[in-house]
Amino acid sequence: MRIRPQFADALIAVALTGASAVLGKESGSQGWDPLDAWGYLLVALAGLPLAFRVRAPLAVLLWTHLVFVVYVAGGYWPVVTTFGPMLSLYTVASLCALRTAVACGVLMVGAWIYAGVAAGPRGSMASVVTQALVFALVLLRFGALARRSTELARQLRREQAERARREVAAERGRMARELHDVVAHHMSVISVQAGLAGFVFASDPPTARAALATISGTSAEALEELRRMLQVLREAEDGAPADPMPGLDRIGELADRIRAGGIPVTVRTLGTPRPLPPGVELCAYRVVQEALTNVLKHAGRTRAEVQLHYKQHELTVSVINEGEGVEREGVISDRVRTGGGHGLIGMRERAKLYGGSISIGPRSEGGFAVTLNLPTSAGALSGEEDASG
Repeated sequence: MRIRPQFADALIAVALTGASAVLGKESGSQGWDPLDAWGYLLVALAGLPLAFRVRAPLAVLLWTHLVFVVYVAGGYWPVVTTFGPMLSLYTVASLCALRTAVACGVLMVGAWIYAGVAAGPRGSMASVVTQALVFALVLLRFGALARRSTELARQLRREQAERARREVAAERGRMARELHDVVAHHMSVISVQAGLAGFVFASDPPTARAALATISGTSAEALEELRRMLQVLREAEDGAPADPMPGLDRIGELADRIRAGGIPVTVRTLGTPRPLPPGVELCAYRVVQEALTNVLKHAGRTRAEVQLHYKQHELTVSVINEGEGVEREGVISDRVRTGGGHGLIGMRERAKLYGGSISIGPRSEGGFAVTLNLPTSAGALSGEEDASG
């Protein structure tokens, strides 16, 4: 159970005051005047203000030392009221500047030396001076350590808050890329199909109806993906499980939509397909989605091929198109290198996020290719995959 600092200080003040009052009963046996009503009042005045030591450290220190001097001048045993001055000195050392703390330490030493003088033959002056110096130095040292620990804790909290802000910004960037991929792909398909439907509406009604059906299906899927992403965002709040994000098993659906836009797409799988980490599959899916979207928007009349090559420790994904529009995509690639084209930049960021690499550019034999290499094993993901993989 956590206790509020102000309440804790009040408990400490009451406890020290009670301990001083109990100790004061031994004053007679120590050769000092026994405590009377005035003495008990001074004990309370020396201890109870410690409840405000954090709010007003200097004021409490000056007050406790003043009461200590008055108490000693009344002929009472000095040890009874030493708790207040010592705790107040520690508080000043833990909250105030070093110069201020040292000045307060000198004040405490002076008050203790006065108590030694007032004690006369009942105390050893050398012992009083030694105790005053040792206690003052110890309290100053521990107070300085407490102040340093507090500063380090504050700095750590600031760094943690800054790290949290950076992580939130990075997550927002990832979500923005997800939204870009979803909206850009589906809206490109809808745009192409809407243009086709308008062009053949009167001359070829079956084709127009097919285009409208594709628009309906594509828009429904886009809404479903957006809903799924919003559910992921809400998951931390309501604890509801999120639907799985799209993976390689949905590459065929991507190809079907692009075919409906008039571009023949073939999907080839090399190697033995196997389950991959969800993040790797999502990365590959989004890269294929973005690459096919660019083919649909920029490549003109062409053919496209998607290759999925499962290797021992790596997945290679290639999206290749040939024919018209290569020149235009080369221009797009140039724009990526100079800061434009957020879709292709997003591909590179995705590949980097999962420890992979990506190449985007024209092919020597003609056409344009996007090739993604992603590590799939634990060793490869940590950069430890050997060259044979």
